[in-house]
Amino acid sequence: MEEEGEGRMPLIGEEFPEIEVQTTHGRKRLPEEFKAKGKWFVLFSHPGDFTPVCTTEFVAFQNRFEEFEKLGCELVGLSIDQVFSHIKWVEWIKESLGVEIKFPIIADDTGRVAKLLGLIHPNKGTNTVRAVFAVDPRGILRAMIYYPQELGRNIDEILRMVRGLQTVDENGVATPANWPKNDLIGSEVVIPPASDEQTAKERVKQYECFDWWFCHKKLEGEKGEGEKGEGEKGEGEKGR
Repeated sequence: MEEEGEGRMPLIGEEFPEIEVQTTHGRKRLPEEFKAKGKWFVLFSHPGDFTPVCTTEFVAFQNRFEEFEKLGCELVGLSIDQVFSHIKWVEWIKESLGVEIKFPIIADDTGRVAKLLGLIHPNKGTNTVRAVFAVDPRGILRAMIYYPQELGRNIDEILRMVRGLQTVDENGVATPANWPKNDLIGSEVVIPPASDEQTAKERVKQYECFDWWFCHKKLEGEKGEGEKGEGEKGEGEKGR
């Protein structure tokens, strides 16, 4: 039931709560609508309409809208405002800033969804925090980021997060820090550690490794963003 676990922050690896919501694009059921389409979605909450930081974020998300689309990922905004407020704000953004917001915004004027997702701090009034939820096509919450109200989000990082999760799923690997621009291995990915001695020995022969537990490889058929060319390996690879 939607009311169960009210106020409890969803955990990574759990199914995203089933919620029926009113948006600027009509009523929707999350995550069922995206599961049916086989798509990822990023749900991001904001403190309120007609506020400076939130406005810059919505423009930034819209400016990268096509990049999310190419990843098979849809965007959904949310705040504790009525749908009429969302509509007027979106109109203002288009008329004043020349940017048309193409993704839906959830109107959560009762705070029901925000409470269900744990978006309201019990000692900080009723404004929602800046949260980001990345949900995969199975409806599983894969990642989340929380920001204070004063700090606008980095859309590059959110795109990187979705790309990274998809890369992990498709290739059975892990991604290093700042991937695909890691200081040690560039755009390469990390091989999961071996579970036994024989596999560890085989890994060392099969891949480039700093040690048996730290092996890495290039993704087949892909020259990732930030990939280092010949002679441009990271500091940790020089002289190996």
